[in-house]
Formats: sequence, structure tokens, C-alpha cells
Amino acid sequence: MAPERETVGREPGREGVRERVPAGATATARHRGRLDQPRPPRRRILPEWDPEAFGKLSERIARFLGTGRFIVWMTFVIVAWVLWNVSAPSPLRFDEYPFIFLTLMLSLQASYAAPLILLAQNRQADRDRVNLEQDRKQNERSIADTEYLTREIAALRIGLGEVATRDWIRSELQDVVKDLEESADGHRLFPAERSGARDVDDR
Repeated sequence: MAPERETVGREPGREGVRERVPAGATATARHRGRLDQPRPPRRRILPEWDPEAFGKLSERIARFLGTGRFIVWMTFVIVAWVLWNVSAPSPLRFDEYPFIFLTLMLSLQASYAAPLILLAQNRQADRDRVNLEQDRKQNERSIADTEYLTREIAALRIGLGEVATRDWIRSELQDVVKDLEESADGHRLFPAERSGARDVDDR
């Protein structure tokens, strides 16, 4: 289907021609990326880092901040800082009383320590959540296996209830023997028992 043409110019002999694109063809006119090729990486202004490596580093720092070694080292640094800026000669002092630079350093350390500790706690909470989910699934499987075994044991008990046991067979045989003895009316059942000698037919 040929595109519609519209004349724009008014001067004779110089008629401008402009193509009018149909409304349905605007989508096909756009440039589309190929689906069989990966997109080129976008340029990022901010630097990239590995979240897992950064999380592990934050956990190490948070663990170190929660140890007695850190408290001892921090106390030693503060005491040395104060003693140097009090007892050292004036040209060598870098933080005069009231130790504003020391306060700034401690505030900076606290401002970095709090997010690192929170990040470590969030990672630990995620691990605990995953462990709880795995424990819940394991408990569900254990309960399902226990219910299955319970049903199987109940079915076996029902099946064993219909099996003839040794005591039941013995009692049934005793009843049969009693019935045979009563039906004989006190006479010997076997021919060999009628005489003290051996039966003729058994020779």
C-alpha cells in the first residue's frame, strides 16, 4: 500500500512533497533491538561493587567492633591522643583542648559503625529466615512421613488381625478333637486301638 502524499509548497514549479505515514506503521518504523543478541551494557555513573563481598566485609567489621580487642585499642588510642595533645610541645600538638578533632573522629567512626552493624544484622536475619524456612519444610516432610508410617502400621495391624495365629489354630484343633470325641460316643476312633494287638491291615 503506497503512502499518502500531501503537497506543502504554494509556489508554482516548487511543490514540496511530504510523506504521510499511516498510523499503524509508526510501531514498525521504530528501531527495535534484536532478541537473539544480548543488550550492550549500560554505562553507569556510580561505581559497581559486589554486594556479597561488601556484606562479608561489613560483617567482619561489625564482629570486630563487638569484641574487647576493639575497646582496648580504642581506649589506648584515645588516651594516647589526649596525653600527646596535653603534654607535647605546642608546635607538635595537632588537637588542642577541648579536642574537637578527636570528637569529630569519634563521631565519624560512630556514623560508619551503626550502618555496618545494621547491615550485618540484616544479613544475619536473612540467614535466620532461610534456616527457619528450611526447618519448617523439613518438619513438614517429617510429619508427612510419620503420618504415612502410622497409616502403614495401622494397615498391617488390621491385616494381622485376619491372619490365623498359633494359639487360634491350637484352639480350633482342640475344638475339632472334642467334637470328634463326642461324635464317637465313647468308642475308639482308630481300629488299632480296639485290640491290644497290631491291626491286620497295617501288616
